[in-house]
Amino acid sequence: MPAVVQLDTDRPGSGPAVPTDELITTAARFAAQADATRELAPEVITALREAGFARHFVSAAWGGREGSFEELTRAVTAVAEVCPATAWCASLSAYSARFAAHLPQEGHRALWGANPDAVIATALMPSGKAAAADGGWRVNGRWGYVSGVDFADWVLLCGAIPAPEGPPQLRFFALPRGSYQVSKTWDSIGMRATGSHTVLVDDVLVPAHLSFDRTDMITGRNDSELSAHRVPFQAVGGLTFIAPVVGAAAGALNATAAALTGKRRTPAVELAVVRASGRIDAARLLLTQNSDVLDGRKFTPDHMARNERNATFAAEMAIEAVGLLVKAAGTSGLGETHALQRFWRDVTSAASHVALQYDTAARKTYSTVLLGPEA
Repeated sequence: MPAVVQLDTDRPGSGPAVPTDELITTAARFAAQADATRELAPEVITALREAGFARHFVSAAWGGREGSFEELTRAVTAVAEVCPATAWCASLSAYSARFAAHLPQEGHRALWGANPDAVIATALMPSGKAAAADGGWRVNGRWGYVSGVDFADWVLLCGAIPAPEGPPQLRFFALPRGSYQVSKTWDSIGMRATGSHTVLVDDVLVPAHLSFDRTDMITGRNDSELSAHRVPFQAVGGLTFIAPVVGAAAGALNATAAALTGKRRTPAVELAVVRASGRIDAARLLLTQNSDVLDGRKFTPDHMARNERNATFAAEMAIEAVGLLVKAAGTSGLGETHALQRFWRDVTSAASHVALQYDTAARKTYSTVLLGPEA
């Protein structure tokens, strides 16, 4: 069992202290069930809400925690050691609220005025379309891979507004539960319980105060006084997705150690476990480096490019570590009742996310930092 991690509740507006140990205990109890049924148990969803992930980046004016990136990363990683799917949803609920903070103040009131723990599920890709309408926008489209949508109170969807000339304008639109449909299309072999299904919207009017320009999120432009709301998108560098991956790799190490403790083992097995542990610890340090950049507001091109490099490299090390552990555990580690094979599938699935790929997230930006611009 991982060490108990508690989100920092000593800051103003953080509300009553809610440690994450209850979520960790509950998620561990239902982890195998979640993998089998492809959904989080109601008890886990309740514990996830009560742990305060959804309110982590919400302003204290609305009852939010105003937490740091470092606190969130530690908490997500700890939860992932017992259930990566729960940690994935925890991470995305926190970061989705940070995205939604780019809405006008009237939008903040709509989302958090009655409930600072409202869960938001986000689709970052501009899969749908919108058109200006009286008082707002009419939105249509289909958005895939919207994690946590099964129990979300709101969705935040990116859509394109066609222009007569030039590229379309991209905007985000916040829609409350009940104004959209969910098609259960998520069938990945790993991260089965994230509920990353497809959202369908058919000609829904979204008021102006529930929309913002995508450029604001990319640049970190925001009128909020909270520094976490004014972070350029590139600087986050995949931290949203890599924290659950690294925690899952640590969970695989715990599962392997539990299976091998007290048994006869070869030097090759011990070496594989040691090598895996080194990769996991190194990946943790890269996550710490990334959160330090975000909390310290070091938004230079070099720092932001390094954050992207760190996330992709940490994903690579997590995959290597879990591969070593599977080899060390042998055939028994791949039994359906063994936790190791679940962590192995979860790491493999989660690390395939586009934000954790060198070609799309890090190669061009960090090679330019190291080598300068191309001739």
